[in-house]
Amino acid sequence: MRSEQQQGVAGTTTLREQLRHVFWIGGGSGAGKSTMAIRIAAEHGLHLYKTDDVMAEHSHRSTPENWPFLQEFMAMKMDERWLNRSPRAMFDTFHWFRGEGFNMIIEDLLHFPMKRPVIVEGLRLLPHLVKPLLSALDHAIWLLPTPEFRQAVIERRGGRTSGFLAKTSNPERALQNLLERDRLFTDRLRTEVERLELRSIEVNTSMTEHDSANLITKIFGL
Repeated sequence: MRSEQQQGVAGTTTLREQLRHVFWIGGGSGAGKSTMAIRIAAEHGLHLYKTDDVMAEHSHRSTPENWPFLQEFMAMKMDERWLNRSPRAMFDTFHWFRGEGFNMIIEDLLHFPMKRPVIVEGLRLLPHLVKPLLSALDHAIWLLPTPEFRQAVIERRGGRTSGFLAKTSNPERALQNLLERDRLFTDRLRTEVERLELRSIEVNTSMTEHDSANLITKIFGL
């Protein structure tokens, strides 16, 4: 009989074959992942899978045993989530940063027909989870926003005056906590991408949407 390790390697190899038609765009929050994926999918006739769109559905299928960090997060009030904890604690315990539910993304992707390429995007695509599934390293890219770029995105989206931040008792401080949490996440992504020798793009305020899309398309070889 094969050992559990051998079975795991075989399973990974099978998944790599089954997902060889998938292109991955991960990265920090507000880095333009969705914008790039929508544009590239439309220009090149790819299926589009946005992981943000299935967050709620995946969360409803979660259990305390399998998703402990999500269950803890869902039990908190808004000030507990965004004000009463340090950005470091927010970063360390955020369920999507911990890889909870990544298996559900894979399950969804396996339902797409292999004859047509798929582009998948979202912050849930952590480098160490994606790399074992890659048939080619240039099928994945991580967008790493500078703090200035992330701040500009937040302000364009309404900043502290709209969305979930407005539901806290101190939206200004909640915004600063969120920005710092996301900076920590981007720093971790940068370190992990470099360690795993994967591809990344530093996204700053001087880059245009056109430039970013062209660069990603070139990396993907589309």
